[in-house]
Amino acid sequence: MRRMKEIRLLEGEYWWGGAVADGIHMPFGIEAFSRGLDPNRTANQATPLLLSSKGRYIWSDEPFDFAFREELLTVESSKGVIELGEGFGSLRGAYRAIQEKKFPPDGRYPHEIMFSRPQYNTWIELMYDQEQDKILKYAEDILAAGMPAGMLIIDCNWHDYYGAWDFHPGRIPEPRKMIERLHEMGFHVMLWVCPFVSADSRIYRELLEKGFLLRNQDGTPAIREWWDGYSAVLDLMHSGAISWFQQQLMYLTEKYGVDGFKFDAGDAMYYEDTDLSAVPTSANGHSEAYAKLGLDYPANEYRACWKMAGRAIAQRLSDKQHDWGVNGLASLIPNGLAQGIIGYSYTCPDMIGGGEYRNFLANSEHLDSELFVRYAQCSALFPMMQFSAAPWRVLDQEHFEYCREAAKLHVQFGERIRRLAEQAAVEGEPIIRMMEYVFPGNSYETIVDQFMLGDRILVAPVLQKGATERTVSFPPGIWFGDDGSQEEGPCTKVIKAPINRLPWYTLNAPFN
Repeated sequence: MRRMKEIRLLEGEYWWGGAVADGIHMPFGIEAFSRGLDPNRTANQATPLLLSSKGRYIWSDEPFDFAFREELLTVESSKGVIELGEGFGSLRGAYRAIQEKKFPPDGRYPHEIMFSRPQYNTWIELMYDQEQDKILKYAEDILAAGMPAGMLIIDCNWHDYYGAWDFHPGRIPEPRKMIERLHEMGFHVMLWVCPFVSADSRIYRELLEKGFLLRNQDGTPAIREWWDGYSAVLDLMHSGAISWFQQQLMYLTEKYGVDGFKFDAGDAMYYEDTDLSAVPTSANGHSEAYAKLGLDYPANEYRACWKMAGRAIAQRLSDKQHDWGVNGLASLIPNGLAQGIIGYSYTCPDMIGGGEYRNFLANSEHLDSELFVRYAQCSALFPMMQFSAAPWRVLDQEHFEYCREAAKLHVQFGERIRRLAEQAAVEGEPIIRMMEYVFPGNSYETIVDQFMLGDRILVAPVLQKGATERTVSFPPGIWFGDDGSQEEGPCTKVIKAPINRLPWYTLNAPFN
């Protein structure tokens, strides 16, 4: 039976939640908008939760579809009970109420180096040429350029075929030696993995015989099209398939010293509700099962996720374009804030400059240096920041220096960010927060181009091409700027922000 609930919007009420990819459309309630979460067909995280600036929430243990039209919010679900909570006063009050009830934190957070140091992903630099000498050169060049060491993520094609989770002997002949050298240079190392299995392989035949692969409704093996071809899919509702995958990962950590894994794919869009699995579940349920694997590894990264709010999983935004608009830089803050408000505190923006590789390649002959710098600055005071395209290679010395300063700023804030991650693991609150979340009742609901890092640091990146100043909304209090300025709020002021400046402010005391 399909359940439906209609909620009359209150005067001046705004809403957030559902799918992270819709952050660019939040807050809801201003104009018509609808989203189906049954299943989640977006390329990012989602949670069956909506939150209101007036202290209300909508929750279901199962996915729902919702629509805002005129003064009405309609929520429908064919599987779960729709719960309306009211009387919590503010956006923060509603979040804390549902978080404590449905996804309390478990006291753990991802590896601290993911917060305190920059991350470097080999994808844009090497693409499918993940070879030992090139990986080591990338790491050496990071240090030679004066960039701080951090987490190094070796992306797709370090292995043979999908499902054969060992280093390709031709591309990486001495994996243990390579990883030891990376560790000596100060890097931690993560490897890219996915739940797919190449269907023309020995491992596919072995897993099929054991019943470890997902099946179509008619009982045939499920072969799914994804961005890298057609592959079979592990049935992660099968305890044997889970054990098999865990054994592959344990082998990599124990034999070679790998520190963790980038768990890519796992999107609900690659599953069907009718798929046959060892334990029946939905497309969203398969995505959720994949995310649970990462809990065994403090160094982890996911881009697609269903539920799992409050858990120690690093959640990256989906691949962005080398663009100023909502497919690129302009999406980082609203979508990053959307991650936090639905329970994914440990947020990471996409690769600096844009990680959608086809778009990046198309722009590689005429990269926008200013855009690259503003990407780095916008990412610098997120919980995590991740480089891929080497700024020392693709930029001139001046613009590279601005990116290096952004990386150093992240390190400067590293211990404070780590403490906020630790706090999130205990109290469950987002690390980066909406202005409305921290300062309710000041008409900040629609601000999507600045954010709070915790409750005391206001960050106001420049997001417009050619801009050397921007408008900042200062809440009540005295705000001490990175440039030595002071502003008394509440006020709205135009501040100077040349290409070499990321404006940030601390509340009631200078940064220390």
